[in-house]
Formats: sequence, C-alpha cells, structure tokens
Amino acid sequence: MTAEIICVGTELLLGHILNKNAQYLAQQLASLGIPHYYQTVVGDNVERLKQVIKIASDRSNVLIFTGGLGPTPDDLTTETLADFFGVPLVEKPEILADIAQKYAVRGRVMTPSNRKQALIPEGAEVLPNSSGTAPGIIWSPISNLHILTFPGVPSEMQRMWQETAVPYLKNLGFGQEIIYSRTLKFWGIAESTLAEKVSAFLNLPNPTVAPYASRGEVKLRVSAKANSQAEAEQLIAPIEQQLQAIAGLNYYGQDEDSLASVVGQLLQREDATLSVAESCTGGGLGQMMTDIAGSSRYFMGGVISYDNQVKVSLLGVNLQALQQEGAVSRTVAAQMAEGVRSLLGTTWGLSITGIAGPDGGTSTKPVGLVYIGLAQSNEKVQVFEHRYGQDRSRSLIRHLSACTALDLLRRKLLEKDH
Repeated sequence: MTAEIICVGTELLLGHILNKNAQYLAQQLASLGIPHYYQTVVGDNVERLKQVIKIASDRSNVLIFTGGLGPTPDDLTTETLADFFGVPLVEKPEILADIAQKYAVRGRVMTPSNRKQALIPEGAEVLPNSSGTAPGIIWSPISNLHILTFPGVPSEMQRMWQETAVPYLKNLGFGQEIIYSRTLKFWGIAESTLAEKVSAFLNLPNPTVAPYASRGEVKLRVSAKANSQAEAEQLIAPIEQQLQAIAGLNYYGQDEDSLASVVGQLLQREDATLSVAESCTGGGLGQMMTDIAGSSRYFMGGVISYDNQVKVSLLGVNLQALQQEGAVSRTVAAQMAEGVRSLLGTTWGLSITGIAGPDGGTSTKPVGLVYIGLAQSNEKVQVFEHRYGQDRSRSLIRHLSACTALDLLRRKLLEKDH
C-alpha cells in the first residue's frame, strides 16, 4: 500500500505560505514505513481538485489531505470529496457543539458560516481537532482506499496526526517496519565529485544512498528499512563509516550538525576561543556562531569592519596597505584576522573581506573574490583566496564565504587528528 499527500490552497501555489505540512507528513510516513511516491499541491478550485482526487485514488491507497476545511467559501475539500464519490454531506451535532464550546471559551459567538465545518460525507468518521475548530475525516469510500483530511494549520494538523491518524494507520497494519534516514554532510567538495567517489554505494537496495546539494553543502542521505530504529541504525553504521572514510576531511557532520556547531565542539575540546572580523559578510559569520546555544563559552565576539576607518582604528590595519592594495587583499585579510584576535584576546581570529556584488568588481578584482584570514596565537597568519564567480547572488557569496571560513578553521583544528 502506498500513500499520497495532497495539499489544498491557492496560497501555497502562489508561494505566500511555505508548505511545511508536506515535509512533516513525509517524515511521518517514513517513520511508519509507509511508502509514498507523489505529493500534489492544488488550488481552491473544485474541478481541479476532482482531477487530483481521480489521479491519486487510481494510484495510491492512502490519501492525506491538508487544507480546505475551514468555514469560508474557498474551503472546498470536504464537499468536493463527497461530490466526487457521490455521497451526501450530513451534519454532525457533536461537531457543532464542539465548535460552539470553543468559541464560548474564547469569548466569541459562533457565526452561521461555521456550520459548514460540521458537514462530513455520509459514512465517514470524524477526525477530532482538539485545538482548532475544523475537524477532519477518516473515510473509506471505496475498497482499499483510505482518506484522511486535516486543516492547513501545521500545529493543528500535527496534533491530529499524532492523536488519531497514527493509531488508525497502525491498526491497518502499518508501522511494522520503519524507514530511518541519516544525513551525512560535506563541505569543500562538489556534488558530482563526491557522487563519483561513492558511486559504488548509490545502487544499494537497503540501505539506500542518495546525494544532493544545497548552497555549497553536499549531503548523502542514507536510508534503511527495518523493524526498528535500532535495527536500521545497525544497517546504516557500516555504510556510514565507509562513506566517511572515502570523503576524509570533506565530511564534517550529520543530521542536525552545522559547520558552526562542529567548530564550537572542536574549540571546546581544545579549550580555545574565537573572534571574527567581517567586512563583506556584514556579521553573518558571527550570527552563525551565536545561533548555537552556549557559544559564549568559546566565541568572544567580532568586529564588523565595513568601513576602512574601522579596519584601521579598531583592527590596526595598516592605512598604507589599504591605499596600495585595497580592502580586498591578502594583506588586509591577514591584518584583520590578527587584529581582532589581539583585540579580543582569543586563541583564533577569523577574517573575511571580499566583493559580494552585484557591483564593485573590476577586471583584476571581480565580484566573488574573497580573502579569508586565519590567525592563531604565536603562529603566522594564513590567508586563503576564493573566487565564487560573478554569476552568484550577493547573499550566496556572503553565505559561502562565512561557511568556508568556518570550514577552514575546522580543518585546522583537526590537523593533529590526521
């Protein structure tokens, strides 16, 4: 049996709302071991919704709808389902009483339009909504087809899923097996290069391995189907170890790890501290560090030296170097890194200076040129040049610069381990 997710709402099609419901439901289906091969988003239109129902009911056994259950005229899911399967709508007094009671608790009077939410297809069961006014339904209108509907509000949908849908699906026989995934994360290697290196793993039946990339980061998702998470983890473990060995230092973490969190762990291991000096990234590097709870144990702070005068007065950058080589140069990057390290008294200093665009580039210093300085106590400052390309957006160049700076520090901290 397979499931299909159908999200109803013109606001989703227009991009006004991020479709978090589909992501949540996909993860939940995997945890129950229910395969699903299709997701559909459809607007608030009866005929198009009927087309989606026809296609989905012909190819899937469990249809999960979110959205379109409210009291307004464009909430069409329930009535369209009933019409499609030729079943009348019936009013449920218990739903009306529940809605009225919830309005009373909030000090409001239920409007006549809310009676619409008490209508469900004849023969369907109510899927209770303990936190909102729009209930869903559980319905098998034809043999071997199960329909579950939920409101579009994520918090309501998730609670209804856990309280009612999960027990219902388990009672159908699902949940005997689960699909568990681990995501391995890499920086400093292209997706195509990593895929070539691990090509022997990409056609495994169980666990499966799939590569994908996002904003400079490459990921390998390793998924196993098993009777329990512990069993799935045992299947994944040897594959994970081999993939990490192949990738070497390009591998930095898994699942919820970020470059900033991994760098923080390494700094704590070494009882070391970090400060940053940023120009083109405008505080992005510092934000990544302070996004991690408890980062004050190792991250002391930073200087956003956007103007050259700040570079000179706070970081001790040589004015002559600025005039002769420019703010975007190896010399200035080195002096910024050592300047902030000395100013804040930290073990490490990281600096970023570059041209994020879209303007400001020249033939010798194009948009995308970035210098990263890495200073350590009693060591010569290292400077790294990166050219991210003139075709990339300002925000992406800034993001890549900050992440690369963290990755360079990560590799330096790991040097003695390799």
